[in-house]
Amino acid sequence: MAVLADPKAVHETGGGATLPRHIAIIMDGNGRWAKARGLPRSEGHRRGVEAVRQTVRGAIDIGVRYLTLFSFSSENWSRPIEEVDFLFGLFRRYIQRDVADLNAAGVRITIIGKREGLPRDILAMIEDAEALTSGNRTLELIFAFNYGARDEIARAMRAIAADVKAGTLDPAKIDEAMVSERLDTSRFPDPDLVIRTSGEQRLSNFLLWQSAYAEFVFAPMFWPDFNGEALRAAIAEFSGRSRRYGGRSA
Repeated sequence: MAVLADPKAVHETGGGATLPRHIAIIMDGNGRWAKARGLPRSEGHRRGVEAVRQTVRGAIDIGVRYLTLFSFSSENWSRPIEEVDFLFGLFRRYIQRDVADLNAAGVRITIIGKREGLPRDILAMIEDAEALTSGNRTLELIFAFNYGARDEIARAMRAIAADVKAGTLDPAKIDEAMVSERLDTSRFPDPDLVIRTSGEQRLSNFLLWQSAYAEFVFAPMFWPDFNGEALRAAIAEFSGRSRRYGGRSA
């Protein structure tokens, strides 16, 4: 069953700061990072992959349980084909080079998003990585790849509508938990903290349903400059927030 926003979905770090159980990150600014340095966009994307590695290591060291990274949106298909091909190539190389180390570190990999239309070799890599790491529990690493929240919600609605049409579901029984159970993230708790880099302040069709009660941190640096230290800074800001879930603080 899906886990909805839960005021108890955080625990304490060794230093007493409140640690979010699930952190979701919109990795933004690769192209602008490269442009500011007179480099091609491809170099920004390459450096962004290294930022992924550092952030994952930081999450493991800190003790984060779930980390979701927005790696390729359903809207990214509108970019020039050369850039899309390059991004797919980076994803291939990341899977090929990093999965063994992630598995050894106890990381479980899950890919959410629409799989229809993806290249067959990438689909095979995704399935192999998920199968290899399925027993790991140190960190749940979720990549939102070919993902769009509106598409995710629409797919969930179609699944519910099909059950109603088949006579196996009473429309009066449809509730929030039932919707959550049909989302790509049904196995995970909702994010406690959503981070977006590059200074932009919007969700960009990312985890719209799941982020209803998340705290947001908008980091000013571009994604290639993000690392474990920046992750700790975002968590420190999160730990100073008061989460009331529509109620009142004591």
